[in-house]
Amino acid sequence: MKKIISLIAIVLLLAGGDAWGQTRQNSNRKNKKEQSPLVEGRQKVREADYGTFDKFTTFSTKNTTIYYTPYNYMDIPGAAAKNNADWGELQPVVNYVQKVTRATMTMCAIYAINPDITDKAERNALTEKARSEAQAALDAFNGWKVKNQLRNKFTYKIAEVDYRYFKGANYFNSQRGDDIIHVGMLLYFGTKKKPLFEVDTASRTFPDIKFFPNDATIQDSWMTMLDELAEYLLGNDRKSVQLTGYADSQGTAEYCIGVSRQRAMEVKKALQLRGVEANRIEIEAKGDSDPIGDNSTYEGRIQNNRVSIKVL
Repeated sequence: MKKIISLIAIVLLLAGGDAWGQTRQNSNRKNKKEQSPLVEGRQKVREADYGTFDKFTTFSTKNTTIYYTPYNYMDIPGAAAKNNADWGELQPVVNYVQKVTRATMTMCAIYAINPDITDKAERNALTEKARSEAQAALDAFNGWKVKNQLRNKFTYKIAEVDYRYFKGANYFNSQRGDDIIHVGMLLYFGTKKKPLFEVDTASRTFPDIKFFPNDATIQDSWMTMLDELAEYLLGNDRKSVQLTGYADSQGTAEYCIGVSRQRAMEVKKALQLRGVEANRIEIEAKGDSDPIGDNSTYEGRIQNNRVSIKVL
């Protein structure tokens, strides 16, 4: 009798352990955060940084190449809804994942907001719309995967790129008038973790350019530094620069804004004369805000009459 009771206790203990293990597993699934597909920021990458479909013979999980295709992801929902649909330039990818059922893939829809749109509120609204469109397209592709009972492990991403940077020298031959530009897709099939967008954190810093009060003339003593800044930008064509003009508090708010803008413009002109493209130079005028010196002294006002330089 004691043996029977002991056996029952062991069975209950094991069953309880299995139940606890299952409960803990379910709890872990619930507590596991679902990663957002959104890649934050406007990525400064070139089309030429990525492989193209004419540069490979077969997909491989050992291949660390990230491929770019101009395939418009907005066509995915229509293709996914059809039997034997024509996937266009994405057809090799569809064939591959159907054939290699355990293959992994990272699929990133990339879009851009028309560079000519500068209003912040308008750009933000367009960004939300673009993300929503891309999400719907990726959801449709995932629905197609489920429908076809594919067991592949797919990761989906959505990212904005800087269209001028992405097209590089071809930008002026390929300008798009659309508010939202469906740039295409990035595809990665390797199992080794690899960022889709390389982050460059090695930007140089440059000192503020100082001005005399009530003046927007760049003094000769700053010319060598401007040469160095231009040389740096020309050697790093993915970089841009933000010039922020400031003034002291001697004058009306309108005057201070005006003279600070003129100072930033003079620095921009100087960089353009040294070969830096205008679209890589952003300017901002802040007037007498953010003083770094005492406006009650001449020396302090010299410190405040400046253009700050930020490499982006």
